[in-house]
Amino acid sequence: MNATPWRGRPRPSSGEPGEPEEPREPEESGGPGRSDASEESGRRELAELLPPPAVPGLGADRQLLLREQVLRRAAASAEPPGRRSAPRAPFRRPARFRIAVPALACALAVAGVLAVDLGGAGTAGRDRTVAQGGAAVTSEAARLLDRIALAAAAGPEQPTVGADRFVFIESRVAYAAQSAAGGPVAMAPAHTRQVWLSADGSRPGLLREEGGPDTRLGEDGPVLLLDRPGASPRPDASRGSGPSIGEPTHAYVASLPTDPDALLRLIREQTGGAGQAGAGRGGAGQDPDQRAFAAIGDLLAETWAPPRVSAALYRAAERIPGVTVVPSAGDAAGREGVAVARTAHGRQTQWVFDRTTYAFLGERTVLSEAGEAGPAGTVVGTSAVLVKGAVDRVGELPRAAG
Repeated sequence: MNATPWRGRPRPSSGEPGEPEEPREPEESGGPGRSDASEESGRRELAELLPPPAVPGLGADRQLLLREQVLRRAAASAEPPGRRSAPRAPFRRPARFRIAVPALACALAVAGVLAVDLGGAGTAGRDRTVAQGGAAVTSEAARLLDRIALAAAAGPEQPTVGADRFVFIESRVAYAAQSAAGGPVAMAPAHTRQVWLSADGSRPGLLREEGGPDTRLGEDGPVLLLDRPGASPRPDASRGSGPSIGEPTHAYVASLPTDPDALLRLIREQTGGAGQAGAGRGGAGQDPDQRAFAAIGDLLAETWAPPRVSAALYRAAERIPGVTVVPSAGDAAGREGVAVARTAHGRQTQWVFDRTTYAFLGERTVLSEAGEAGPAGTVVGTSAVLVKGAVDRVGELPRAAG
């Protein structure tokens, strides 16, 4: 008979006489007729049904347990901020919410329901200021300009404009006039203004205003600037041998730096002198910040900047001190929106934006102080950009505008 390690079988005798054997346990259900061979066969069959012996490392149950713990921790980290424990507080920084803004703004702008909450004196942080690039800007204006920049950057890609083509811009404009004897200003009716500008500045452009003769642009000869209606023309001291912020071409604008700090430095350098272009526009005078603000406004209204450059211009404006928000403002086409504004020397220059899409609509200049020209709030200039595009020759209209 083969030896079998079955528990309860008699232990071999030590050979010493008189030593009792261990008691034998009762047989299992096999009964007394079951042979040792059949018992061995049954044990082998049972052994085949069992998993193989464990090897060094993590068993399957241990791996499952660890996986459950990892998943539980991941789920806990995704709980709402109010349910997190103190060590998780850094995840509630405002910067994280700013990361989600582009996706939210683009998605809602496409749906046509994105709006800016500019009302209510209870707006959090309404009167605070934030420092950007060394300049103090109201937090409300900074938030709005940031949203405008995000919308501009997410805009459709601009088609390439060849050097031999022209940028076309159509707008509605109206300006106030004052008699030589002084007195209150009177707004002229809004009229259509069309301009064709050589993409690289190598060929003359054209200015066509409703009710007036065509004016050739960029031909040889002195260029004179008119600061305001009734003022004496003066030479454009900023006009040099090439394009500049004060005399831009499309190619020049497309090559502007997209870093807002570098862009603002360039604008300040080129508009720094009292005799520079735009020094008298929008009440700029000797105020370098207002000159920079007015120059950015000109680039927005009178050029066709690529999306990334437009976004950089808005973020550069964030860094100009004194920029505020006007909750409601209209353009020359009667479109109502929200405005980013700056006040200097009795005038407030406003850039008007669609409050849903953040698209640039136009500009408006109003008196910020009562005086001979009229009471505070009197509109002395307004514009509305209607069409921008590229054409092959002066006098031609883009297909969308035709």
